[in-house]
Amino acid sequence: MPFTPQEVEAHLEKLDGWELEEGRWIFRKYTFTNFMKGIAFVDEVAAISEAFNHHPFITIDYKTVTLRLTSWEDGGITAVDIKEAQQYNEAFEKMRS
Repeated sequence: MPFTPQEVEAHLEKLDGWELEEGRWIFRKYTFTNFMKGIAFVDEVAAISEAFNHHPFITIDYKTVTLRLTSWEDGGITAVDIKEAQQYNEAFEKMRS
């Protein structure tokens, strides 16, 4: 079941860097010091996504990786999207340290 717009906003307040787009996606841009670090992050994203069996749209623009999430079959943002976004953030923080 998708979250209401108010629920999405409440979750996003606790989810560093993520924003709502067009009322149906959440997205975040991650910036790296070089291209290969961004690619390594995408590998981590792929592993997380496979574990959830829920896959983001991924855009790679040189040193910036943009992830977009939604739950198509549920018609909006769900708990799976939020949990997955949290894990992407954790992977990003590990890579930065």
